[in-house]
Amino acid sequence: MNLSSVTVTAVGRTPDSLIKAVAKNLIVVILGISINFINTGLIHTFRKHQIFYMNPRYILFIHLVVNDMIQITLTLLLFVISYTIYRINVSICSIILMLAIFTDFNTPLNLACMALECFIAICFPLRHVQICTINRTLILIGLIWTTTMLSCLPDLFITLATVPLDFFHSKIFCLRENVFANPIILEKRDITYIVLLVIVWTTVFYAYFRILSTAQTASEDAKKARNTVLLHGFQLLLCMLTYVAPQLRDVLMQWFPQNSTDILFTYYIVIQVLPRSISWEPLIYGIRDKTFRKYLKKHLSC
Repeated sequence: MNLSSVTVTAVGRTPDSLIKAVAKNLIVVILGISINFINTGLIHTFRKHQIFYMNPRYILFIHLVVNDMIQITLTLLLFVISYTIYRINVSICSIILMLAIFTDFNTPLNLACMALECFIAICFPLRHVQICTINRTLILIGLIWTTTMLSCLPDLFITLATVPLDFFHSKIFCLRENVFANPIILEKRDITYIVLLVIVWTTVFYAYFRILSTAQTASEDAKKARNTVLLHGFQLLLCMLTYVAPQLRDVLMQWFPQNSTDILFTYYIVIQVLPRSISWEPLIYGIRDKTFRKYLKKHLSC
């Protein structure tokens, strides 16, 4: 994840006026709190009803919700820090960045797993219970985190090995590029993004087209699963903008340097907030899923 999207007062750029800075922070804070408030309601609904504990689909869904709550909270924190404290301790910055990177990587992997679960449920309904067990789902979530950490922790280890330890006691503007600036890290990150794109998109496309072929002559559930995977693909497309949009952002900032803070603010909203606003997915689980909708209505009525 390119976390330069969380700053609107980058070094060497003209800062916003007080009114514009307050307005942007209010918009970001309100959006972040609103998304997390809705996500909290979904988590509460899940936690109160044991029926969801026994379904791998809802376990993967709630893991996605919790993951994105952490993500939006961390990026919101960095956004506000960029306007207030401005510079923070490198060690604290590293912890925040690593957690934000972990959760950012988790999202597409989780979406791919949810697409596979839909594929198995529709294409192999008789074997779904044997394949998608609760224990295997929890192991899968553990593998998601393990894969993410193995992909991202080398950045920290390379930095520890190549910079003086005094660097971690200094204060900097908290950006990924400022902490993990080694060229090896940048090259590794690009390769990791490409591999992740290929694996995740291959999985989603495969699941979608297999479900699509089944849905032509099958039940309403198959058609609903097809639409669900399609919505997962749309959210995945928004999440993947994280990996390709930085180049467009840099070009726009070179062309319109006087609007650099506005470009960064728009970049943050589109790349960080918008995908997470869809990840609470009332369209998919809160409204479209009959079981979750029933219990969610009970929770909202209370």
